[in-house]
Parts: sequence; structure tokens; C-alpha cells
Amino acid sequence: MKKKALTIFLVSSVMMMTLLSFGVSYAMQHYYKTDFSTGLVTASTLNVRSGPGTWFSIVTTVKKNEYIRVFAGIGDWYVVQTNDDHVGTVSQKYVKPIYPNVSNNEKTNTGGDSGTTNTVNASLSADEKEVFDLINQQRINNGLTAVKVDAELQRVARIKAHDLVDNNYFAHESPTYGTPFQMMTSFKISYKTAGENIAGNSSNSGAVNAWMNSSGHKANILNSSFNYTGIGVVSSPKYGKVYVQMFIGK
Repeated sequence: MKKKALTIFLVSSVMMMTLLSFGVSYAMQHYYKTDFSTGLVTASTLNVRSGPGTWFSIVTTVKKNEYIRVFAGIGDWYVVQTNDDHVGTVSQKYVKPIYPNVSNNEKTNTGGDSGTTNTVNASLSADEKEVFDLINQQRINNGLTAVKVDAELQRVARIKAHDLVDNNYFAHESPTYGTPFQMMTSFKISYKTAGENIAGNSSNSGAVNAWMNSSGHKANILNSSFNYTGIGVVSSPKYGKVYVQMFIGK
């Protein structure tokens, strides 16, 4: 009888330990904000999982040098969105932060026949702000209204600028994202008209001057149908800096 009671006690103890272990392993982890919003995948193939751990199921995979949107961190994992709109978590070990979050400093609503439009002034780096001001000065000098920064287009222009440097090419068509129009569409940018200027230069004024001395680039800068822009400027070992300016008309 004592032997049977001891056996029941031991089994109960094992079950209790198992439950305690289960509770610790699967306890809810708190998320935290990251200081960047886009990451570059460094692993050859990276699993995107349904939760922050290798025991969670695989939602999809992403390849090396692909960009992913990063929403938050949970432990050693990031909560991300892939370019094909899958949402999940990835190990932080295989994601390189690309650039700081774009913050919305001001939003104003303006009514119109097509509804309400949000005008967003996104934060720019010093180089991007100088290019933005130089472009708008050219527009104003030619009797046009200044373009405004669209936060999502700003993000895409920066990603394209990094893509030019990281994949060592200089062309409007990206080996990763296709044409500028395909890239905008894949990142859910809505537009009626669109265009893109790219440049490699050692100075911001030099890049804008080169654009203004090129008929095609100048036509984009002085296109009256464009009212929003996004500008990416990143360091380049080949050119000094690489510039991407995307334009859209809404």
C-alpha cells in the first residue's frame, strides 16, 4: 500500500514539474519598441515564425538581402512584415537594422472631392532635408507649388537607396523590386502619376544640379502633377553618396 502511494506521489510530482516547466516556457513576453523600422536579412534563408521561438510554426521564409518591416521586439525576436504581407517573428541574429524610424511630426486633413487626405511631414536626415529644400526651390522658381513628404514613399525611397548600394548596381530597375512603379505597388503606395530620379554624387547640391541639367530628371522635378515625394540618401563607396527621389501625384 505504501509502495502504491509512493508511486502515485512520484507520478503527481512529475506531472506538476511538467506543468510548471510548460508554464515558464510559454509565459507571455512583453514587446518593446525598436529604434528602426526596416531591417536587412543577413541569413541565406530566414524563417518567419508565428511566434517568438523556434517551436512556433513557420509562416514563410525570406532570402538574404531582402528588406522587412520591423514593428517591435519580443525577447531576442523581431515582429516583422514581409514584402508579400506575411506577419510573424524572426530571430534578431539575422536582421541588420537599416535606418531609424520615420516619425510623423505633423498631420493635417484637407477635404476634397475624393475624400480626406492626410498630409504627413516625415523626419528627414540632414542630407535628405537639404535635397528636399533644393528641389522645392527649383519648383518655386519655376512657378510650381512645393512637394510634400509622404512618409511611406520616404521609406520606400530609402530602401531603394540602400538597395542600390547593397546590391552594387545603378539603375531604375532593381534586381530585388523591379521597376520603381512595381516597387511602389508592392509597398502599397497609391498614386495617379509617379516618377523616380537617381544620382551618385559627392554633394547634395551636385546631385540636384546634375538632375536639373538632365532633361528627363528635370522634367520629373518640374512636373506639376507630382505633389508628394520621398528622398533617400545613403553613403556609397563608389560615388560618395547615392540619391533616390521618388515622386507621386495623388
